[in-house]
Order: sequence, then structure tokens, then C-alpha cells
Amino acid sequence: MSDDRGVRFRDRERLARTRTHETALDCLAAGIEAALPERLVRDAVSVRDGSLRIEGGDGETGEYDLDAFDRIVLLGAGKASAEVAAALAAVLEGGGHGGHGVAEGVVVTEDPADRPSAAGLAVLPGDHPIPSERGAESARRVLDAAERAGPDDLVLAAITGGGSALLAAPADPLSVTDLRALTEGLLASGASIDEINAVRKHCSAVKGGQLARATAPATTATLAVSDVIGDPLDTIASGPTVPDPSTYADALAVLDRYDLDVPAAVREHLSTGADGDLPETPTAGDPAFDRTAAFVVGNARTALDAAASAAADRGYEPLVLSASVRGEAREAGTTHAAIAEECAARGSPVEPPAVLLSGGETTVTLADAADPGTGGPNAEFVASAGLALAAGPLGEEAGRGDPRVVVASVDTDGIDGPTDAAGAVADATTLDPDAARDALDRHDAYPLLDDAGALLRTGLTGTNVNDLRAIVVEKRD
Repeated sequence: MSDDRGVRFRDRERLARTRTHETALDCLAAGIEAALPERLVRDAVSVRDGSLRIEGGDGETGEYDLDAFDRIVLLGAGKASAEVAAALAAVLEGGGHGGHGVAEGVVVTEDPADRPSAAGLAVLPGDHPIPSERGAESARRVLDAAERAGPDDLVLAAITGGGSALLAAPADPLSVTDLRALTEGLLASGASIDEINAVRKHCSAVKGGQLARATAPATTATLAVSDVIGDPLDTIASGPTVPDPSTYADALAVLDRYDLDVPAAVREHLSTGADGDLPETPTAGDPAFDRTAAFVVGNARTALDAAASAAADRGYEPLVLSASVRGEAREAGTTHAAIAEECAARGSPVEPPAVLLSGGETTVTLADAADPGTGGPNAEFVASAGLALAAGPLGEEAGRGDPRVVVASVDTDGIDGPTDAAGAVADATTLDPDAARDALDRHDAYPLLDDAGALLRTGLTGTNVNDLRAIVVEKRD
């Protein structure tokens, strides 16, 4: 678990066995720390002279005269929603705004007992990545609070990555069991996050702008921490408070594109909607959004910029390759290893000592494995990169002494896939090549890296801005 003082890797002394490994871990920690909600909210939100000001990362700003509202209602969902909500409550409490504290607050997150709270804020449980009955009950309480908001209330919505699964309110007549089966199939299919969310929105009573429909005609301001490439607000947690550009027909097309075997009730529901017999999720121009605004207060670039600064502080030249890496994790790992080799051999695209950084979201398609094992995208990325380094020109060199290249990758929320690890760190000597190939073929990278002592564990970090990777390249002696 992290707090505003820093992120801790368990067994760090052993993991940081060389200066190169230590630098990789320092860059990852700096990136995660910069994206902690307390810091994001502190930078983006202020109260002065009774006015609440919100500044988004894209330059958008909002001003709200707190004395003009009867109540402040705080709602949210996602892996970092409790932290964002608690930080917002602290800003409001410390702003000297005439007693307008949080009148009612409900957020849904993982492990609520370990999360911060505040006066008037209920932190309720949900489950990720597969929705649960308790998450559905928590989502209903969020909806109830949203519907109680009146025209003279201000609703602040803390929306962060992971909210799609955590805010599990199935559309009538679907059940949570239907959502569970649907989500399992979508996650295993290799579909992109926007494709997955197009389906989830149209099987939900709250996603795709429907929470804004419930809060209307209250004034609603959304603070989003993005875990999605490009920060599309309609995709972050399936966009519960913003317009939805997708349709029932889009959702059906995803099922067909990936030949998904889903519960009959799901396909029937989507088909009924595509035929025009169910109302679509609200789109731009819908009255539900007449008094709404949304602000992205943190994203992958937040973490990358901080990691780059940490590298520079340690005497390395930082280079951000991309904030938008996507595709199969093992293929991305091979590509990143090739760039590191080019950097080490020819000083291109940057002269070492250097740290190559990237963000984004890679995927693992399980449909190609008969009996998939345990792991996540970051584990597969590191295993693939380590294997590629061992097989390339740096492999033999690394065997003669300290490796010149170290690859580290984590999910910034602290959970890589359905595991207790955030990711892993490796060099050309970490893994047995034959064992690594077999593990990658079976999507079983977790035990491979665990046996090698290469897994990175932080516990839940309290933020979620997707994957962060640091590849440290030393100059030749």
C-alpha cells in the first residue's frame, strides 16, 4: 500500500541488486507517486473565497460558487475513487467556504477497509475485474444517492479506472451472473478497452452517461483519473457521467467480431436495443448533460513525466517512447528490447546512459491457450523482453558481468492481471530461455518470474493510470 509519502516495493534491497536495477525501480516509484490522488487533487482543485476551482490537464477549468448550492454530493467509482473523494473532501473542508461540507457521499472501490474516507463519505465494496453481487448492491446505493440530488445541489463525481467492473449495476432484466460471464469472455477475447466498454455500457444501468441522467438536473462536475490511452472520457470507467457515442449495434458487433459465447439474455438484450425497442444511452446534446462538466486530473503522461524527471536526476537521459503502447504484451516486450539493443549498440534513439520509458495498456489474449496459467500483461511484457535480450547481442555480454539493460514494467494500480504482483523486473540473465518460452506459450509468466525472484509487489497503490515501463540502458565500460 502507498500513501503520499511514497511507493514501496517489497524486498526492494534484493531487487535493486545493481545501480541499473535500482534506477529502474526508482523511476517506476516516482511515476506512481506523481499519480497518487492526493497529489493530483492538490494540484487541480482549490477553494478560495467560497469558490471551488477545478483545473483539468487539458487546460479546461471550472468555477463553482459553493454558496449557490444547497448540498454537495460526492459520488464515485474506480480503483482510486476513495482516494480522490477523500482528497476532494479535504480540500472542501480546508477551503473556508461557509460550512458547505459533503452532505452525502458514496463511492465504490476495492478493499474499502484499507482506503481513506471522510465525514459524510461511505466507501463501499466492489470487485475487479469481474463484477460481483456486492458491487451491484454498492452501485445501487450510488444510483440512489444520484437520484436524491436536487436542482440546487452540486454533485462531484470521482471517476477512475476500474469503475466499469466495480460499478456493476446490470440493466433490467440482466443479472450479475450474466455480467460476470460476459466480462470473463470479453477480457479473454483480446478486444480493446473501447470495444469492451461499448458492450458493458449497453448492459448497465449506470454506465455510458446514465449516472449523469440520474443526477440531472443537479450540477455535476466529474474529476477523472484516466487509465485509458488518449483519455477519452466516455471510456474511463465506461463514462458514467459523460455522453456515450457507442450504440447497441456497436456492442453486438463486438460480440460477433470476437465470436463471443455470451449468455442468451445478454444477446437478446443487445438485439432488442439495436432494433430500437430500448432507449439508447444518452449522447451529446442530451438534456442530462446540460449542467455537467468533466476534467481529467491525472493520466499516463503524469506518471511518465515524473519517471523521466527521476531518471534525469540520477544522471540518465530520459526518452519517452510513447504514452500509448498497446497490442499484445509479449510482442511489445520484444519491440522494447530491440529498441534497448539499438540504444546500447549505436546510441539510437538516445545515447546511454539512458532510460527508455513508455505507458499505455497492452493485452494478453487467452483464447489461443487451451489451459492458460497465471500472469498479467506486465509480467508477459517483462518475460518476453528478458527472453529477447538473452537471445540478442546483449545476452552473451550480460553473462560475463552486470547487465547493461534492465527492463521493468508495472500496472500503476499495483495489480497486474488477477495476481498479487504489480509487474516485474528482469535483465538478460534473469530467466532460463526454454522455461520463458514455455511460460509465454502457456500464458503462465507469474510462476516463472516468481521463481526467478523478479516479481514486483507494492500492494494496492491507490491510483490507476495504467501501465508504466522503464528500460535502463547503461553505457559500455
